[in-house]
Amino acid sequence: MKMERLGQDKIRIFLTFDDLTERGIQKEDMWREIPKVHELFSEMMDQAYSELGFDASGPLAVEVFAMPAQGMVVIVTRGKHERDAEASSEDELDEEVYEMEVTLEQSEAIIYRFRDIEDAIGAAKTLVGHLTEEGRMYRYQEQWILCFDPAGLESSGYQALIAVLAEYGEATSVTPAVLEEYGQIVITSQAVKVLAEHFG
Repeated sequence: MKMERLGQDKIRIFLTFDDLTERGIQKEDMWREIPKVHELFSEMMDQAYSELGFDASGPLAVEVFAMPAQGMVVIVTRGKHERDAEASSEDELDEEVYEMEVTLEQSEAIIYRFRDIEDAIGAAKTLVGHLTEEGRMYRYQEQWILCFDPAGLESSGYQALIAVLAEYGEATSVTPAVLEEYGQIVITSQAVKVLAEHFG
């Protein structure tokens, strides 16, 4: 479980499938109101407090992005707390219960980051002509990021693509929306083909 602060009232938590499996949670469970998911959320908020000093009291907006190859990205945004002046001491005991508004999005994108351009080129040379010539390349936080939409791939090609990308780079918890907004697009389409052909 990795976490980072995105702003004063916003954090991002990256859960791998191993994190979920260790706690007996299936990917589909994240969509359901079950005690195990609540326990996981409490654990995440405790860790966010100890690691980042993020205080999760008050209303929280929770966005969960499921990424097929990598795991889950959970973005937690703290809303402004408006405490009712009439709140009785009985209500005060409910502090532990998070007021969550959860939205879930399934991102089918396969996104891998590479420490340097050579690794990305190596991956592209392995992929080109065999698996795909597609992909977009971004520069984000001093890393090179390849993003693929697996819509046209059969499942065997999908697994092979992930295997190659994992050999040269590592899965990242960045979502396509974050790349669009904060990343710098370097190659808009056919990134694999462009990298393989132009960098020999």
